[in-house]
Parts: sequence; C-alpha cells; structure tokens
Amino acid sequence: MDHDSAELADRGTILRCQVGSAVFGTSVDGQGDRDEMGLCVEPPEYVAGLRRFEQYVFRTQPEGVRSGPGDLDLIVYSLRKWMRLALGGNPTVLLPLFVPENEIVRITDAGRELRANADRFVSQRAGAKFAGYLQSQRRRLVEGTVNVTRPELVEAYGFDTKYAMHMVRLGVQGVELLKTGRLTLPMAEPWRTWLRDLRRGRHSRDDALAAAGELERELAGLVAGASPLPAGPDEDWADEFLVRSHLAYWA
Repeated sequence: MDHDSAELADRGTILRCQVGSAVFGTSVDGQGDRDEMGLCVEPPEYVAGLRRFEQYVFRTQPEGVRSGPGDLDLIVYSLRKWMRLALGGNPTVLLPLFVPENEIVRITDAGRELRANADRFVSQRAGAKFAGYLQSQRRRLVEGTVNVTRPELVEAYGFDTKYAMHMVRLGVQGVELLKTGRLTLPMAEPWRTWLRDLRRGRHSRDDALAAAGELERELAGLVAGASPLPAGPDEDWADEFLVRSHLAYWA
C-alpha cells in the first residue's frame, strides 16, 4: 500500500484496537502475532471525487510470509466500508465495538460514540452471518479441504488445531451475540479454557466437529426466531452517523 494511503489512514483514524486471539483470550504460549483493526474517516476528495480508499493494510512480514511472535498485522478500514460490513453482521469487523478499553490503541469522540451505540449494529442478520461462516468452516474440516497453512500442527495432532479453535470460537460468539446482543472479551469460561486446550491438541478433531455442530444447530434456532434481537440493524442511525462524522472531520 502506498505512503498516501498510510498517511490517510493514520490521520483519519477514529478508532484503532487490538483484535484476534489475544483479545479472545485464546492465544497460547506467546505464539501469537498482534492483530489490530482501525476505522478512519476519508478526506472529501476520496468521497466526492474519483479517488477511492477502502482499506490500508500493513504487515511486519512481507506478503506470503506467516506472521510470528511480535509481528504486527494491521488493517484500517474506511469508515464507510467498515459500516457496510458491520451492518451486514460481519463477525470480524464487529469486534472493535466490544473490545475492552485497555485494548484500544487510539480513539476519538466519534469512536467513543460508535462503541456506545454497539447495540444498533447487532441483529439477527449478524446471527445469519456467524452461522454461515461456521457452517462453511465445519464443512471444510469434515471434507478435509482446509488450506493447510500450519503444517506443524497437522503433523503434531493430525489436523489444524488453530483452524478448529477459531471455528468453534465463531460458534460460541455467535450464540452469545444472538442471545445477549454483546460479545464478552476475553471470552468467558469454560469455553476460553476449552478453546485453548483445543489449540494445544488436547481435544480431538471429532470433539471440535461435535462442538461446532451443536453450536451450529443452536445458532440456526436463534436465527429462526428464538433470538430477542431485532431482524436488522439500525441503518437510519448509521447513515446519520456517517454523514455527521464526515462533515465534522472535514470542518
């Protein structure tokens, strides 16, 4: 990504925080890199003109090289792109709304307002997105079509335990969101320890698939109407927030 994009992302940031396993409480033995996500407001020429900015990505390691301990993986979304993904219920982009304050790297008044209105983003639409991702990941593990990026785990345990951990974690968080409208970070016990144990190979592939299958069924019931959440997010508020935030930044 070019220098202009890096400067744009940094200058317009309203919220930047840590995400990933360290925030979930599922990292083990100091093996994880540091994942961060940010949201930035674009200058007017990127909204009304021909130039476009969707996201800025920075990685300590070059493309194609796995991140390791101490490495940073950062993505900064334009506020408009983040908003579209969040209203659609994307599990990953919803995380900045719920991370603890001590995981926040930078925040402005607009970022605080966004977090204070997290309930406007959660809906049964998000539940359907969680369920879809979980179903897809479980199918790949059943069929053996997981893209092997951690061969050392497959050699040690017979399957990618980190992939399986994130699969089950997605189901746990989807069920919590559909029941309560919130995400607990770090994740609550007993799931936090269970997931770390899965990552360490202390649960089998069949254990992971069974847990994911049960969570998938529970999610399906919640999406079908058992959840107390509204059918969709508050798009009117989101639209008003976008317009107001851009005008304030440009002023």
